[in-house]
Amino acid sequence: MSIHRKGPSLAKSRMFPGARPARIAEADSVVVIGLGRFGCALAGELMKSGTEVLGIDTDEEIVQSLNGVLSQVVRADATKEEALRQLAVPEFDRAVIAIGSDIQASILTASLLLKFKIPVVWAKAVTDPHGQILNQLGIHHVVYPEKDMGRRVAHLVRGAALDFIEVDQDYVLVKMAPNALVLGRPLGEMRVRAKYGVTITAYKRGDAGWVNAQLDTVLEPEDTILVAGRTADAEGFGQML
Repeated sequence: MSIHRKGPSLAKSRMFPGARPARIAEADSVVVIGLGRFGCALAGELMKSGTEVLGIDTDEEIVQSLNGVLSQVVRADATKEEALRQLAVPEFDRAVIAIGSDIQASILTASLLLKFKIPVVWAKAVTDPHGQILNQLGIHHVVYPEKDMGRRVAHLVRGAALDFIEVDQDYVLVKMAPNALVLGRPLGEMRVRAKYGVTITAYKRGDAGWVNAQLDTVLEPEDTILVAGRTADAEGFGQML
């Protein structure tokens, strides 16, 4: 098992001969198991937000490549209980299983994390049966990155949306250009929700940041807007001229 740390700020993580590794942070820390494209991107984004990350993977080359990028990165077999205990994984409050190619390893790792009673566990599923097993085990959040991205891109390809986020089943947030139906008059006079079943929640003008839309907001053709509503309503509204 090889261990790499980002720098001196993680003094609590120092290893001593025969000693158990300390947890890298008491509160704002996450263990990410599996550092492929998904796991690496997720861990990197967590680091950007100020979260300390313990990354675990079986591939020494991947571990070496992330040395100095993550708070701590380790080559270890996450299906082995003793390996996870040596890394103090049971002390974490949050964990992400980002293993994709080895479904058996994903399931075994999930079983161990649940045995440790980690409060919040996220897991990547690569197929529906894989996701069903993770759900049956009791994983708190199961995600399907490839499937979800495919659905998102499909909505972008067939519509006028600039971006598309599925907030919940059949409810979305869509970034789009305003159509002629909502230009030139205050939004309060347009009765957008009553007529089209959607809500214009915010708008962006030029290089300025996003601003919450108000009843007296008057949109311009060059603006970008955020529209919330049921999927069919939001897509239909975006396709209107």
